[in-house]
Amino acid sequence: MTQRWVNRPVGSNWGEFGEDDQRGAMNLVGPDQLQKGVNEILDRKTFNLSLPLDLPGGTALHPSRHPPRRFATLRGGKNAGEQCFCFAMSRENPNFVDVFSDDVVLLHTQYSTQWDGLAHVGQEFDADGDGVEEIVFYNGFRADTDIVRAERSNPEGDAAWDTWENPRANALGIEHLADHGVQGRAVMVDLFSHYGEENHAVTYDELMDILKKDDVNVERGDMVCFHTGLDDLIIQMAGKPDREKLLSSCAGLDGGDERLLQWITDAGIAALISDNMAVELMPKSLRSDGRHAMLPLHNHCLFKNGIHLGELWRLGELARWLRANKRSRFLLTAPPLNLPGAAGSPVSPIATV
Repeated sequence: MTQRWVNRPVGSNWGEFGEDDQRGAMNLVGPDQLQKGVNEILDRKTFNLSLPLDLPGGTALHPSRHPPRRFATLRGGKNAGEQCFCFAMSRENPNFVDVFSDDVVLLHTQYSTQWDGLAHVGQEFDADGDGVEEIVFYNGFRADTDIVRAERSNPEGDAAWDTWENPRANALGIEHLADHGVQGRAVMVDLFSHYGEENHAVTYDELMDILKKDDVNVERGDMVCFHTGLDDLIIQMAGKPDREKLLSSCAGLDGGDERLLQWITDAGIAALISDNMAVELMPKSLRSDGRHAMLPLHNHCLFKNGIHLGELWRLGELARWLRANKRSRFLLTAPPLNLPGAAGSPVSPIATV
């Protein structure tokens, strides 16, 4: 193996799971963590943790991410074919009684309930130690060779869907998370029960106070979920989101709190998950102290430490059940699509309690 970097970022774990590692902190989720998750199955009850994948609706939360577009597949070719949805086979042979429906979807992989993969966030960073910044990702993987940019192939096409083709994460693609399986113990932290719909950035001190009050213990290898209540607001808006309300409601982690970021590392958290847009609260203003990460928690987790982020999950029903039953732990099963080269993926997670 050839080391891809001379310098690694301060506060990173590059190389600690091996020079060529592409799974990051999910390496902490192995047989022991799976057994710990299975041990939390006491009531044999399951919860679907995915929003309908056409929510939140429109482009209110992210102008470049669009809801799914569904089409019927064609039978017989593009020009002469018929749409193959509710297609009666008797059209081809009167002796057939079968009717089939077959469809195709054009999907933004990070529109709704999703995993952020490790190719999702990189940084301009001097990994070679020569005074020149390169675009690098977790564990020193590089732009243009490992993370290949798209090419513009149809400048006259629909800008939302058709003009950029063949981007590919030759390293750090979401398939590495899918291959691992993503099944183990998860822990719920119920921020909503403390802040309601207040748009509050939760600091390290405040989070430690919540964990103590709610008797929540986070251990090495746990996947940690933060219920903020934003999922319930999105569902109530029924595909017609109020952008200003969503952006100014509910809590999130304070990504600028260095003590909080250090706790994420020290606790050995395998993944961070929330029902909000970014796990961390989106910054309200720009800093003026030189070059910095726009989303510091994303930078710390995805770029520096290989910690996958789950966003826009449906956590409300599970969080309320856990609180009512004085519990906080459960078995989480949440593999992404096994889509080679993708930077993120929709996910339909299941919690078992």
